[in-house]
Amino acid sequence: MSNTKILALVGSLRAASLNRQIAGLAAGAAPAGVTVSVFEGLGDLPFYNDDIDGPDVAAPVVGLRTAAAEADALLVVTPEFNGSIPAVMKNAIDWLSRPFGAGAVKGKPLAVIGTSMGQYGGVWGHNETRKSFGIAGARVVDTINLSLPVKSLGGRHPRDNAELMAALGDAVQKLAAEVG
Repeated sequence: MSNTKILALVGSLRAASLNRQIAGLAAGAAPAGVTVSVFEGLGDLPFYNDDIDGPDVAAPVVGLRTAAAEADALLVVTPEFNGSIPAVMKNAIDWLSRPFGAGAVKGKPLAVIGTSMGQYGGVWGHNETRKSFGIAGARVVDTINLSLPVKSLGGRHPRDNAELMAALGDAVQKLAAEVG
């Protein structure tokens, strides 16, 4: 696990998003030799369009693809929107899946976690995200499941939930162990 780089992608653009907070906490929960960095440019990506993909693709796309290519694994921290994947995350998946069969996530271990307003904490959206990333070529780690209902946080910052912090540390460690 030494010098393992995990890239965190957040499926919410809100500055005060609980999922953004959880992604930030993942960096502190990482074991020695593992770094977690949160990608901050998903909101800058143009909508995927094959007509604009190519050698002169937009700088935010180059930044995302480069960050994903340089990472050893990806941690997706996302809410569920209307029972599915938030648009910003689906757009990122579309950009990362190209060129098809050789995208920046091909073969990389990937886990999906997060919190959402529904009583199941985003399970449907997380499952759809896993499915889409798997089709995009990532090696989805199905044994890492952390779908937390927002109400379970009781209005407190995620760092104040000992159960969440333990589960987050476990998730990061298990994901890092998948790097081979």
